[in-house]
Formats: sequence, structure tokens, C-alpha cells
Amino acid sequence: MIIDTHVHENKYSFDSFLDFKESIELAKFIGLDGICITNHDNNNLRNEIGDSTKINGILVIVGAEVLTHEGDILVFGLKDVPKEMISAEELLKLVKKHKGAAIAAHPFRNNNRGIGENMRKLSHLLDGIESFNGSTYSYHNLQSYALATELNLPSLGASDAHKLEKLGTYATKFYDTIRDHRDFIEALKSGNFHPLMKKNGKYKDIDYFYEDHISSHKKIVSLK
Repeated sequence: MIIDTHVHENKYSFDSFLDFKESIELAKFIGLDGICITNHDNNNLRNEIGDSTKINGILVIVGAEVLTHEGDILVFGLKDVPKEMISAEELLKLVKKHKGAAIAAHPFRNNNRGIGENMRKLSHLLDGIESFNGSTYSYHNLQSYALATELNLPSLGASDAHKLEKLGTYATKFYDTIRDHRDFIEALKSGNFHPLMKKNGKYKDIDYFYEDHISSHKKIVSLK
């Protein structure tokens, strides 16, 4: 299954222009099987659709993007998101207590909202790293990917869409069967997934993309 694991809709995320129904329609059109709605510091959408549901053939999973003292973390499986800012370690331990899953969001983004090098001390509490974020500079994504590899943590891809045109720019391919939020949390814990990039209207493995890039670079060098 191909899922965009980080999406904001405009009812419960103050900075989003993305309409929930339109996001589902576009997700189906571009080949996604699911989207995760991770609004800022709340999971209020679950009061309307539950923790997960299928709408027009698209699996919708409700999580939250929670800002901690160290930076943003995507959480799944928490019924009650903390009302006040807490430390990343406190949040991650809370997620573990409730048998949820947590992902470091855009760790090296240049707006002081990524946990960055703090991942070193928090890696044992994380289920993955959002190495490829569609709203983050490429070199910051690569920095995240490098540290994820060093820490032996699985990488995910996601759009972090706040506008319709951003939806699905990156996504994650899961090899486990995912029917609902419970399956999704177990899939995150299994590490049986990898990031994808949408290129020329199709999803490609990130490794393939960089192989193509390196191959093209070699061709250019050989012509000089």
C-alpha cells in the first residue's frame, strides 16, 4: 500500500488550505491507497470519522503532529494529545505507554521545528524518521536520511501537504496489509516499508531515483 503519512486539512490545522474531501479525491486520482491526517497539536478529526475509515476507497488514518520542546513528532494511537507543550521524550514515552507509534517529522527543517540531532538520544523511542518531506529542502531531507541510516531507523516519505498541489509528492510504500489504524501502527513498528517519490506522475523508490540521478551525472561527466 502507498500512503502519504503526513497531511494537514484546513478544518483543524490553522495553516492549511487543503480541503479534506478534495484531498481524498486527489489521493485516489494520483494512485495513493491512503493518507494520514496529522493536524497540528490535535486529532480532533477522529471525533468525526474515528481513528481510521475508508472513504471512496482511500484509507484515512487520524494522527497528530505534536510540537515538543525539541521539535515536531508525528504520533498515532494517542486518544488524548497533550494540551501543553512537553519534551519529546515525555511524548514518546506516552505514545509507547498507549501502544502507539511515533515518527520524527522533518528532523532538519530550517524553521526550528525538527528534533534534529536529538534523534540520537531518542532513537530507541522512535518507530521511524520522515527522511523525505515534500515541504522541506532536499538537502535537509538528505541530512535526515543520512542520520536515519546511521541510527538504523527506517525512513518514510510524506508530503506534509497544506495545499492540494503538494499532496503525495512523497509517500511511503508498506508491504504489510493495512486495513485500519491498528494495522498501520503495527506496520510502522515492523519497519517493513520504504519511502517513495512521485516523479513524472508515477511513484518510484527513492533509491531508484538517486541511481537515475547518479547515472545521469556520470553521463554528463563522461561527455566533458
